[in-house]
Amino acid sequence: MRKPKFILFAVVLLISMFLGQQIISLSMANQVRKQDYSEINNIKYGLFSINQWKEQLSNIINSEITELDVRGSEKKLKPLLEAQLNQLIDGVDQKMREKNKKTFKGKFKQAFVNTFVDMKDIKEGIPQYADAIIKLMEKPKSKKNLKGILLDKVEEYFDKTFEKQDMTQVNLIMQKMGTTDLGSTKVKIDQEIAEAQKHIFLLTWILLGLATFIFVVAGFSKDNLPSGQYIVLVAILFVLLICGVMTPMIDLEAKISEMSFVLFDHPVKFLNQILYFQTKSVLDVFWIMITHADIQMKAVGILMVLFSVVFPILKLLSSVGYYYNHWNARKNKWVQFFVLKSGKWSMTDVMIIAIFMAYIGFNGIISSQFGKLHSGEEEIVLLTTNGTSLQPGFYLFLGYTILALFLSEFLTKTQPASEVTKTT
Repeated sequence: MRKPKFILFAVVLLISMFLGQQIISLSMANQVRKQDYSEINNIKYGLFSINQWKEQLSNIINSEITELDVRGSEKKLKPLLEAQLNQLIDGVDQKMREKNKKTFKGKFKQAFVNTFVDMKDIKEGIPQYADAIIKLMEKPKSKKNLKGILLDKVEEYFDKTFEKQDMTQVNLIMQKMGTTDLGSTKVKIDQEIAEAQKHIFLLTWILLGLATFIFVVAGFSKDNLPSGQYIVLVAILFVLLICGVMTPMIDLEAKISEMSFVLFDHPVKFLNQILYFQTKSVLDVFWIMITHADIQMKAVGILMVLFSVVFPILKLLSSVGYYYNHWNARKNKWVQFFVLKSGKWSMTDVMIIAIFMAYIGFNGIISSQFGKLHSGEEEIVLLTTNGTSLQPGFYLFLGYTILALFLSEFLTKTQPASEVTKTT
């Protein structure tokens, strides 16, 4: 009976190790994708970019000029033309007078104009002049020339309006994704992240299910747990612990999913504008802290790894020595400490609660603050999104923490009750 059971334990261990390796490699790759996605969707390249505003406004103005039609606008256009023509005639008359008064010939010429030319008569024909101009503007060739002039002027003005941005990171991401434009890059990387995330969570649930199953099988055994089976349980806990600390535990994301309004009957939209994004594992956080210039940050990083990673590893190793009792390990004070007393010092349960509370806290803070950004005006649509979510690393670490509690119970089956009482 023990041999088939050991084979079962060994097969579960091999599958668990394979799943753990896949989870770690896939999570690290997806972590890079998420960081790339947050970079190319950063608000500095969108809503806060003058270049993006220029592009959208340029398209709108060019579209309006292209669709420009004088017909139907005569009533609005004619008063403007009449006012301009009136100013033009006054200006021409004023310049002629200033020029003619400088010379005798000019004064004679001006006296002739004053005698035979009445500016009031000229101005009375302004409405007819305006009608003639409008008719000229309605001709296809004139309309084409006018639109060309306007488009050239708009292009000239927009060429003088730009923002210098460092697009090195965006270009590297596009090159890595094998795409030629930003839009297709965003779509492709978004699809890859979703597919990888689904696969990673599937492998995570399978690994946790197998680990729970094998611990349940070991727990229902009435006999002392054989050494081979006990080693398998310890190894599976190692797999869960390593996966838990090497894969991201929480994603913190705050973004404006959509900002849109209508300008000249044209929609202006900015989508997926990421304000803040972080995805970190325990080891990532430790590395950030340990490389920080502040000595207090270094100390916090060391304590975090000591109590939440080093202590659990030493506890697992000590439990193996305690099980086999090599060199009378059960009487060793350090082994007894890590096996029987270090539970309250390892702080793995505290870390789980801290991460979960951080998730709830960030979720609440971001949602609350983002709620204030929602516009009450119908003209502007502002949709904000809180993408904070727990990641596979959290559930794997939680699985390790819970299952490790049962490991010490299995140790009591390896020694007489009297010896258990003495050691505890």
